[in-house]
Amino acid sequence: MSSSEAKAHPIRIAVDAMGGDHGPEVIVEGALAALEDSSYEIILVGNQGQIRKIIRRLGMPSRRPRVVHAEDVIGMGDNPKASLRKRKSSIAVAADLVKKDEADALVTMGNTGACMATTVTKWRTLPGISRPALAQVMPIPGRNVLLLDVGANVDCRPRHLVDFAIMGSIYAERVFGRPRPRIGVLSIGEEDSKGNELTTTVLRELRGSSLNVRGNAEGRDIFSGRFDVVVCDGFVGNVVLKFGEALVQMVLDHMKGEISKSVLSSLAALAIKPHLSNFKRQVDPDQFGGAPLLGVNGVCIIGHGSSEARAVKSAILTAARLAERAVNEKIIEAAAAFGRASKGRDGSKAAEKRAESRLDAEPVRS
Repeated sequence: MSSSEAKAHPIRIAVDAMGGDHGPEVIVEGALAALEDSSYEIILVGNQGQIRKIIRRLGMPSRRPRVVHAEDVIGMGDNPKASLRKRKSSIAVAADLVKKDEADALVTMGNTGACMATTVTKWRTLPGISRPALAQVMPIPGRNVLLLDVGANVDCRPRHLVDFAIMGSIYAERVFGRPRPRIGVLSIGEEDSKGNELTTTVLRELRGSSLNVRGNAEGRDIFSGRFDVVVCDGFVGNVVLKFGEALVQMVLDHMKGEISKSVLSSLAALAIKPHLSNFKRQVDPDQFGGAPLLGVNGVCIIGHGSSEARAVKSAILTAARLAERAVNEKIIEAAAAFGRASKGRDGSKAAEKRAESRLDAEPVRS
């Protein structure tokens, strides 16, 4: 499962074809688009008969995806722990492909909690990392910001947020190309003393580290350009994420309504249409496709259940970039340099049970 090893094959992406709100049609369409525009190998996991019918209906691509059959499907409302009993679900089979080194990354638009439960149980967390986190790229014009956690962990201890800062810093460095990413702790004021016990403790620990910590980040700072990475617990992060998504949509809808009120405003809109289109493109979350689940011993991208084909394609390309740029290997190195214990992966049944027992807080992202 290591992306640091020289690969004699193209990057291979296992795609959960049965996840999401729209069924396999949209997933397959996005996967075929990614296949056409890249040199990656796509492995579609799910009901083999359904997938092949969709491929024939959409038109056979110049390169054929591999199709791996999975007997079961995990619904969007399934309980994460209960989903582990569906050992032949499309998510479980796709995760097994990565575990057996038959794929380099997993992409799903399905149940977030089930995917997290499956990957934590089958792959474990990276050495030195206590909890995985969902990291969301906030598409801000000119300079994207990474926000984590956005829903994998409702309740967090200081160690967890410190680990999020380590992982976020590596992601921003390797994927954004930011040397020495600027890190902030999401809180209610700029001063170090502001916040609750969790945020003040985390900031104190980070201040003594080698990370480029710039202090507390207020909510407005997510969009100010002062930080490259903002860390918080999954409860707060999910609220911020959903609020931001709704705010952007409300602004765009309101602008459309105002433009249509008169002929004069419609004519004025024609003059600024290229600028509005450019703004919409820059803040469109579909350009990333989903949130990476950082901290698990494998590459995983989890997209929204409502994702359309374009977002699926973007998620596949994002997963491939993470595999190519050895993000996990760099996280392990950074955690070790931070003084985190680096324990090897334990593949025993007992370790699997311990991993399951840690899934005590159902992820809130959907």
